[in-house]
Amino acid sequence: MHLRLRPILMSTLTSLFGMLPLLLVPGAGTELYRGLAGVIVGGLAVSTLFTLILLPSLLRIGETKQVAG
Repeated sequence: MHLRLRPILMSTLTSLFGMLPLLLVPGAGTELYRGLAGVIVGGLAVSTLFTLILLPSLLRIGETKQVAG
């Protein structure tokens, strides 16, 4: 887990911080892309949580079923 945590967080945070100005900073033309930036930031956040919490849990469950079966 620790071996994979750093690359996952680095790639996610660079993309997230790259999209945050488009989402948060008001200016000319940002109305058009604000919705797209919101979807991208939300999707990155949810997919990171799934990658770090849900996926290892599912793999652990499958691992115990395989050993028991």
